Amino acid sequence: MRKYVWVVLGGAMAISTTGCVVLPSAENPVFIRPDPAMAVENPVWLPLGSEPEAYGRVFEQILDIVDDYFEISYTNRYAGRIETFPRISPGFEQFWRPGSPDAYQRLEATLQTIRHRGAILIEPAHDGGVFVHVTIFKELEDLPRPTRATAGSAAFRSDNTVERQFEVIDQTVFEPNWIPIGRDGPLEQLILQRLKKCL
Repeated sequence: MRKYVWVVLGGAMAISTTGCVVLPSAENPVFIRPDPAMAVENPVWLPLGSEPEAYGRVFEQILDIVDDYFEISYTNRYAGRIETFPRISPGFEQFWRPGSPDAYQRLEATLQTIRHRGAILIEPAHDGGVFVHVTIFKELEDLPRPTRATAGSAAFRSDNTVERQFEVIDQTVFEPNWIPIGRDGPLEQLILQRLKKCL
């Protein structure tokens, strides 16, 4: 009986220590972080095959990877341009959403409203490949006062009770309440590393 217990315990121990170890897939960008050891230059050179439809496949693959992070607003295959709508960066409260690849940016997006906007340019190279230039812009929301703030207000408020906010996202509309704060290097590196691995 004692020998049987040891065999069962040994088997259970072996199964528990050698279980399936599955790495996160490329389709689940929440767990993928940019690898600092594999820094990719921007623009990155991608080889094209000798087939005539190779550029179309590369363009569709780039579009598929960018679509994981942003909603596409404009594409032009012949000009080699992909532009995205601005997207509010997820913080720690939205851990399942892709974007904000490191903990510092997640904390920053948790404490204040930050959005990203992307532009991708594909240019032909002289040796038959293409150069892909990924630019991710980072913007901070600037409000005159916090929205829905009730501290310090009297019983009779002077502003409207119904606050309607219509958000029109268009390239021709200037939005004065968004301050550009530069480019987002880690998110650019994450997209570039995925492009390099897939292509």
